[in-house]
Amino acid sequence: MSARTARTARTARRTRLFAATTVALAALALTACEGDTSDTDASAPAASSSSSSPAGAQSESPTGEKESGNGAEGNGSKETNGSAGSTGSGTSGSGSGSSGSGSSDKSDKGSAAGVSDDSDSDKPGKCSASDVKITAKKVSRPLNHLLLTATNTGSKTCMLPQYPAARFGEAQAVPPVAEATKPQSLTGVEPGKSGYAGVLLSSGDGSGENGYETNTLTIPFEDGSIATVALPAGGVYVDTALTVTYWQTSMDDALGY
Repeated sequence: MSARTARTARTARRTRLFAATTVALAALALTACEGDTSDTDASAPAASSSSSSPAGAQSESPTGEKESGNGAEGNGSKETNGSAGSTGSGTSGSGSGSSGSGSSDKSDKGSAAGVSDDSDSDKPGKCSASDVKITAKKVSRPLNHLLLTATNTGSKTCMLPQYPAARFGEAQAVPPVAEATKPQSLTGVEPGKSGYAGVLLSSGDGSGENGYETNTLTIPFEDGSIATVALPAGGVYVDTALTVTYWQTSMDDALGY
């Protein structure tokens, strides 16, 4: 072998060795690049997710309302809104109910007023001298007493005054009334029925003063009319002991004082 041929062989071997080395280096470089790319791709979504949507952070929805980043919280918020809507509806219903109740109250009041008016019209009116006749009668017991009887001669029940404001003769004042005889309510008299009042004319022991004889008696009614009452024959004697009772429904109650 010549020297030239040997050099050529050595050169060829070097070329093949260089090519093999270059291929091996290129393969190693490619493997390294693929590993870097894989690591980068694996970490990039996590970083993006971390930066764009941190846990618990809020973001604005397209409507401008803030919604929770957490799906469960977002659902809870929507449910709360639904609840609020229900509450609002309930309130509206309640308000409507109140309005209906108010109408009912007005109707009830109107009805009650009507009943009241009817009952007032049915109540007995006040007695008058034109429909009540009063008589006076002396009694043997108790002593010095006069029994007044007020008989309803009209067609409707009427209410007598609390007591007879009896004026004997020319007296300037009416006698006092015995408070112990006051009934629980005014005395009403039906047509044909009577009420009674007793009159203590004078003291039985002579302690009365300014006594005088009289044969006239007048008794006024609350409507302004006045009844003239006929006294027993010979008239009656009265002094400062003169006292009347309230009108009663019973003769015995009238003479019990």
